[in-house]
Amino acid sequence: MTTKQTPRTAQAERTEQPERTRRTVAVLGPGGVGGLLAALLSRSGHRVVCLAREDTADTLRTGGIQVRSRQFGDFTAPVEADTELREPVDACLITVKHTGLDDALTRVPPAALGDALLVPLLNGVEHPAALRARYRPGLVAPAVIRVEATRTAPGVLEHDSPFTEIDLASDTAPRPRLDALAAVLSGAGPTTRVVEDETAALWAKMAFLAPLALLTTRYGVPLGEVRTRHEDELRSLVAETAAVSRACGGPADPAAVLARYAAFPATTRSSMQRDAEAGRPLELDAIGGALLRAADRHGVAVPVAARLVAELRESGH
Repeated sequence: MTTKQTPRTAQAERTEQPERTRRTVAVLGPGGVGGLLAALLSRSGHRVVCLAREDTADTLRTGGIQVRSRQFGDFTAPVEADTELREPVDACLITVKHTGLDDALTRVPPAALGDALLVPLLNGVEHPAALRARYRPGLVAPAVIRVEATRTAPGVLEHDSPFTEIDLASDTAPRPRLDALAAVLSGAGPTTRVVEDETAALWAKMAFLAPLALLTTRYGVPLGEVRTRHEDELRSLVAETAAVSRACGGPADPAAVLARYAAFPATTRSSMQRDAEAGRPLELDAIGGALLRAADRHGVAVPVAARLVAELRESGH
């Protein structure tokens, strides 16, 4: 006879950190990505304060965050929650979408941030400059995350990918601070590394994300159909994005990007495509718009990207 196993609770899973290594981390936007990181950090013994709307904050305070994960198992982790940061923390992770960034940042007053590292895990390449204009430049540490995690309800999320990988970089933050945060994140579960070049890290993701997001969203099809029915556009768009990346000081390897696409399941959809299907605002300006602006600054021709962005805008996105 088999016994049905219930999801493991935080009490069963939580690993208490020695006081000297226990960190306080704020998470702005506890959705799929933010909720996963918040739950993992809490489970590993750190204090987590989620910043969200009042109704979401109430749900998190009473029920914690419930995780269903291929990589980390099923568990529930307690977190604190508030509508605004009211005390200094060691780090503040920004995990909202670009479309809600300006409103969300009102929950993080610069005066309350203290000496915390401000770590945006956002798509695009323009947000670090905007954050450095608003907060202390030496504390902004952009990160790139590779993960598939979806919030199905407030405080409930599904982590579908068998990996969670973070690259942390900063042109302004002290390396020892980055190394310490990377150790905290790795200790909680995500494979985290500190990379030397902020621009390279951001453009490496942009070079992969922009073609995938623009084509899957424009045509409303998964990656497998993009690879077959729109192969010429895919190759052209990858080449254009790589050329812009190179001009900006980032990596440029179209063959490597195409090889990554080939390795993904045919059913893969982009987050922008999922947002379009759900009627949510798109990160079109943060991804496609930023690509066009960078191309214009450097005099790089991107006709396919320009057409796709224009068509998405014309369609109401």
